[in-house]
Amino acid sequence: MKAVPEERGVSDRTPANRLVSRSVAVWDLPLRLWHWVLAISVVIAWFTPTVYDGVHRIVGYAVIGLLAFRLLWGFMGSRYSRFRMLGVRLRAAPSYLWNLRRGMTGRYIGLNPAGSLMLVALLASLAVSTITGAMSVTVTFFGVWWVEDTHHYSSDAVIVLVVLHVLGVVLMGILQGENLIRAMFTGRKRIRHHS
Repeated sequence: MKAVPEERGVSDRTPANRLVSRSVAVWDLPLRLWHWVLAISVVIAWFTPTVYDGVHRIVGYAVIGLLAFRLLWGFMGSRYSRFRMLGVRLRAAPSYLWNLRRGMTGRYIGLNPAGSLMLVALLASLAVSTITGAMSVTVTFFGVWWVEDTHHYSSDAVIVLVVLHVLGVVLMGILQGENLIRAMFTGRKRIRHHS
């Protein structure tokens, strides 16, 4: 059996303890395009109701298509696009958010638990908003109060979640010293490890 050297005499500057970083591919091109097209669509949808109803309706249907694509890509996409770790990350979200109070962020290559929670919340609120929006222009549900109210409140929830999402990305970027917005353009993140 090999003896393990004592740590007492080892300097943090030795090559074995030096931190190095490298760039790794995380977000594939279809996911990045989906993200930015969805972001633009949500902004357009927010500013067009009652003023440009035709545009609002087209963008709403586009968001339904984007949601369908994301669900499909959650099973067929690249490693970090898939939903396979979603349940684990959602269960970890409460303790992760609690630990953020002390600046404890952990390192995640893909979505962290808070990001996973935000993904589910945004997809769910967008689904409710777009489905009730589509219902409200049908003969059966046109003018029905609960459809209109649900569309209105879920659309407001989407905007609140988008603002929280952007603030969360900026905060995590500051805490981790990484430009997460750039990562969603390039698809690459930097990971640090001991050499």
